[in-house]
Amino acid sequence: MWPRAGRVVAIMVLAGAMAATGVVTRTGDASAEPVAAFYTPPDRIPQEPGAIIKTAPMTLFMTPPTEQGWPGKAQHVMYTSRLQDGSPVAVSGTYLEPTGPWQGAGPRPTVVIGPGTSGQGDRCAMSMAFSTGLAVSVEQLGISANQELPSSVVWSGLGARVLVTDYVGLGTPGIHTYANRFESGQAILDGVRAANNLGGVGPETPVVLWGYSQGGGATAAAAEMKPSYAPELNLKGTWAGGPVADLTAILEKIDGALIGGAIGFAVNGMLARYPELQRAVDRVLSPSGRAMLDTLSDACIADIITRHPFLKTETLTRDGRPLLAHLAEMPEATPVLAELRIGNSAPAAPVLITSGRNDDTVPYGQARRLAEDWCAKGATVTFRTNELPPILPGTTIPNHFGPEIIDGFGPDNAFTYLLDRLADKPVSGCSID
Repeated sequence: MWPRAGRVVAIMVLAGAMAATGVVTRTGDASAEPVAAFYTPPDRIPQEPGAIIKTAPMTLFMTPPTEQGWPGKAQHVMYTSRLQDGSPVAVSGTYLEPTGPWQGAGPRPTVVIGPGTSGQGDRCAMSMAFSTGLAVSVEQLGISANQELPSSVVWSGLGARVLVTDYVGLGTPGIHTYANRFESGQAILDGVRAANNLGGVGPETPVVLWGYSQGGGATAAAAEMKPSYAPELNLKGTWAGGPVADLTAILEKIDGALIGGAIGFAVNGMLARYPELQRAVDRVLSPSGRAMLDTLSDACIADIITRHPFLKTETLTRDGRPLLAHLAEMPEATPVLAELRIGNSAPAAPVLITSGRNDDTVPYGQARRLAEDWCAKGATVTFRTNELPPILPGTTIPNHFGPEIIDGFGPDNAFTYLLDRLADKPVSGCSID
């Protein structure tokens, strides 16, 4: 057996290399048809949040060997969560059962990972790409990568039980409500309940949440709503990296950027839950703009980059003004955007927020404001600024994903922070650098 420290470092180095290179080995699976059928929920689902609806075995081809062999154990999972209105909904994801002893302090924890932006089409669900690292769609001629391979490799290699949620409406029926703090936060917390159910452990089990970008917003939302939505869970700490916390700031930042089409994900999600806003937006959209939103509702992030790069929302409206300018004037939009902003109540457990000062996708200012809002409410928050200099602004990859690799896998990283929380090392107050 490796010494504990050496094993931890080795796992993180391997995962960091995967994050930097995007390594994959296979693009298909003989079980693709049964896997696709898995995402259809039964006519009736359990009402209790976190209840297991069904599972199916998953073979992991993109994991490093463990002391117990290769590959690791995983399952497709479908569990019950809640829509914004409180009605039950089926959510899919991936569950990784630990094959070795827990390498950290304290009892074996449950880790729930909120994925970064993958898209809005069902084929973009993270669990569809989990087995091989890359899902290829022949019908739409598109690809979707398992962006959470590195983080899941580290946590699973450390011996934690891991669940990676697909969120509401990815894989499963219905629209994916991108960056909806209610539905993403609940999917995370109900993912904890589901993982504990699958692991045969109770709510006293220590829990940490991990997420970056869309995932950072989801874990931030979960940390914020945990005291009221899931008070029984033993949440020890959260990483909310580059969090999507304020949609107004996000939409303004990425309009015309490489992944400007992601605005469609956010708009489609809002319109699905706020009919009055949909009616207002429909009045300013051009027919081609409406058609583009429909197209984006079935797109993955790779599709946006290759087919709709640098999309400007001025091309979607009847008068050629940016869509955000119209939203700013709509009385129907102001309360919606305010309601979806994270920072309304204080998390009860410590949170690490990281953000790149030169992030060209998820603005630094709105991430820092989240930390300041929570600090003003008495939360325990550590905010770290990543000073990576700007590289090809507007292209997303170096300026947005660079800080993720550094803050997630570099020195003094998010793993260290969360392992310290699991070890019950004291932390209090607010630290904003």
